Amino acid sequence: MDTLIQADGLSRYFGNICAVENISFNLNKGDILGFLGPNGAGKSTTLRMICGALAPSSGQITINGIDLLDKPKTAKANLGYLPESPPLHLDSTVDEYLIFCARLHRMNRTEVQKAILLTKQRCGLEHVSRRRIGNLSKGYQQRIGIAQAILHSPSIVILDEPTVGLDPIQLKEVRSLIQDLGQNQSVILSTHIVSEIQEICNKVQIMHQGKIVLQSGIDELESQITQSSLILATHEPIPESTLSNIAGVKRIESFSASRFRIFFQKSHNPSQQLARTVVNSGFGLLELSPEQTNIEEIFLQLTKPASSSATSSE
Repeated sequence: MDTLIQADGLSRYFGNICAVENISFNLNKGDILGFLGPNGAGKSTTLRMICGALAPSSGQITINGIDLLDKPKTAKANLGYLPESPPLHLDSTVDEYLIFCARLHRMNRTEVQKAILLTKQRCGLEHVSRRRIGNLSKGYQQRIGIAQAILHSPSIVILDEPTVGLDPIQLKEVRSLIQDLGQNQSVILSTHIVSEIQEICNKVQIMHQGKIVLQSGIDELESQITQSSLILATHEPIPESTLSNIAGVKRIESFSASRFRIFFQKSHNPSQQLARTVVNSGFGLLELSPEQTNIEEIFLQLTKPASSSATSSE
């Protein structure tokens, strides 16, 4: 499997504040990696280091086998980058801006028009070619930002919060575009929206307070998610002690005297015994339904704030 990005032991300090602490990860050819984390987790700092816009305090980055610090121009030629705030020239037309971007990439004149035409087709920008960027919607401006990132056909595309501020229609269009990019290029998608990761990505990486707290394939993560709690509702109030004495029950959360969340040992599901106890004791069974831990709950558990922890800067 071709490794396009290899990050080893990356750290970044701003004065005494550690924004990113000793993280390592790989991006392989064909991956769409979801970079997930709350605001201030260190995502943007990490992406800026990978793109060569910010030097790491320590660690090494190789892009397609090229050391980013030793040969920055050669390494960065493999990258396309959309920062959180797209670097757009609002007074330019779409065509003028893309021609300018092509020149920055030192593309041959014979390649420029063909590359711009193909990029506008991929990003749905053909009919706004001569429109001033500042007069276009947020959704179109995001598309133009993605267009400048893929114009030179990089093997790696890095997108930092590309769907922030979009309406539902624009959101769907941009997500579809990102999925299309993943057919031909490897993508890192930074976001704090869990559903976006599940819909688009095949790998997920969660950051919290400058550290990576989870690395997994989406399929692998979903296969590990197992039922861990039950919702129980009864017609008549039932003592918690009646439920807690049932084998397998670990903990009970009470919503009311007749409605509970019951956590149980994964090796011992107490559903049948709970139902039998409630019915036979005459409390009346209204509901007994399984709950399943999802990726969003895993994210919330891993990024739960700790009062004693210092806040990282992004």
